[in-house]
Amino acid sequence: MRALVIEKPGEYSVQSIPDPTPGPGEVVVEVAAVGICGTDIHIVEGEFPPTPYPIVPGHEFCGEIVDGPRSGEKVAVDPSLFCGACHYCRIGRGNLCERWGAIGDTVNGAMAEFVAVPAANCYPVPADLPAAHGALVEPLSCAVHGFDGLSRTLGAHYLIYGAGTMGLMMLQLAVTAGATSVSVVDLNTDRLQVARSLGADATATNADEFDRPHGWEVVIDCTGAIPAIEDGLTRVRRGGTYQQFGVAPGDATAAFSPFRIYNDEITVVGSMAVVHSFGRAVDLMCKGAIDADTMITHTFVLDQFSEALQAFRDGIGRKIQIAPRG
Repeated sequence: MRALVIEKPGEYSVQSIPDPTPGPGEVVVEVAAVGICGTDIHIVEGEFPPTPYPIVPGHEFCGEIVDGPRSGEKVAVDPSLFCGACHYCRIGRGNLCERWGAIGDTVNGAMAEFVAVPAANCYPVPADLPAAHGALVEPLSCAVHGFDGLSRTLGAHYLIYGAGTMGLMMLQLAVTAGATSVSVVDLNTDRLQVARSLGADATATNADEFDRPHGWEVVIDCTGAIPAIEDGLTRVRRGGTYQQFGVAPGDATAAFSPFRIYNDEITVVGSMAVVHSFGRAVDLMCKGAIDADTMITHTFVLDQFSEALQAFRDGIGRKIQIAPRG
């Protein structure tokens, strides 16, 4: 089969490699669509420590089971590979697993015509659901997990930093969750127009442009950018919640007021990856809670991976996907 192989940081090519053979409890999925994520960029650049090389990347994907039980079934695949035995797995926090792994991150993934995966990780999707939409389930499941960590009430006001894929998903979930208003900040004015079309009540390149002197009940950073994080922490209303959803560099630090966290009873929460949220993300996608057609702007074939990567780095469009079989 043909696959995109990253031999080592900065070195990748489309190669012919052996078709995968399913092991115990596994099936083989013929990949129809796979999304490019920021993690894939880090893997290409050698900035994701768990990754061994060489590796086939790709962890946001949908396809059809072609070998093993349930053959012929269309599925979205949860890439999570938890050990099931460590302290965190035993308390239901598999995303914090001490031996954490993921399809496309620590073992070969879906930037290929076929991929072997645990059958238990395969979630059925309707046959008429476009595969491109099915490949959005994984990032949506991350957003759903993010909402699991929020203390929320009907009628809350939300402020979201970042109008990329994840920020736009969080925006749509906030609307679904009963927000009175959702404000979105991004430096890219084109993305702000999209945010407006997806339900944002107000958009700006700087939160100073909004008229909410008392702040927002829920502030979510989807950028990982230190200036946005530091600004967002000042925008939370007394008694409100700040969530760090965006991925900052591991050695980055941000300045904030511990006194204000204490005095205003600000809740600060993190959200990392997926846990107990994939099935609900499938249901939400099938219900139409996310405007998938608006979210997906570019589709490339394997041989165009370099172009897709550059488009992602340049911030062009929104979700960029690869169709491994053309």
